Amino acid sequence: MTRNLILYLIAFILYVLAQAFFKNLVLFNTSFCFLYVAFILLMPIETDNLFLMIAGFVIGFTVDIFYNSLGLHALTMVLIGYLRNYWLNTITPQGGYDLGAMPNIPSQGVQWFLVYMMPLIFIHHLTLFLVESAGTLFWYSMLKTISSLLFTITVIVILQYLLPQRTRA
Repeated sequence: MTRNLILYLIAFILYVLAQAFFKNLVLFNTSFCFLYVAFILLMPIETDNLFLMIAGFVIGFTVDIFYNSLGLHALTMVLIGYLRNYWLNTITPQGGYDLGAMPNIPSQGVQWFLVYMMPLIFIHHLTLFLVESAGTLFWYSMLKTISSLLFTITVIVILQYLLPQRTRA
């Protein structure tokens, strides 16, 4: 347990530093890379909802400090932490998940990984951009959501292949 906690603290620091580094990486003024979302989404499958929401708040609030966004990222990450386990239950394979399974490409496969990640990242981005625009610029927010979804999921998948992954927690 202590080893896992230390690994998650290191991962937390790396995701926050990566997000701070990618803060100004914007493609065509519409596509943003929100890599920090992967911190919550790549936690072990049996992680408790309360822990996910607390961890989501902490990483979202930390990113808010870098973006000066007054809790916007914390809101979206708490939402993702809340919805994650419900979505995992919805897409559970017929035999269920193995104990200690990780939601990553090596243990679940590319198709399952994309089916798992894309709706949650879409909800994150849509909530983020709609709340940011106060719901007034729907189509522009939708454009930013879809382009940022493609950018973020591409970076996460590339990192899944470049970095060594654990298949068990």
